[in-house]
Amino acid sequence: MVSAYWETARVFKAFCDENRLQILKMLRSGEKCACKLLEELQISQSTLSHHMKILCDAGIVQGRKEGKWVHYSLDPSGVERAKELLNEQVTLTVSHAQNECCCPGDK
Repeated sequence: MVSAYWETARVFKAFCDENRLQILKMLRSGEKCACKLLEELQISQSTLSHHMKILCDAGIVQGRKEGKWVHYSLDPSGVERAKELLNEQVTLTVSHAQNECCCPGDK
């Protein structure tokens, strides 16, 4: 059984690397060929493939094959889902039980 937190962890993992953050910044201005990403980042093709797999598996980026190159762009639905997941993690939920003291002697 997959953990209830699996999707969230997969998406957040995509944001936890400097190169992937740079890739996302470059894709904000539109689709980019892998050759342009390689040129800008100055990393190997296998390293770029690793990063793109993580971003694509998280649903944040989508690839489109054209000839021998892949053109990458942000996936609008994946980006919205990532925003929702982040919002879920940082939205406070207060219940009466949470306001009660849990430590003996601190009443």
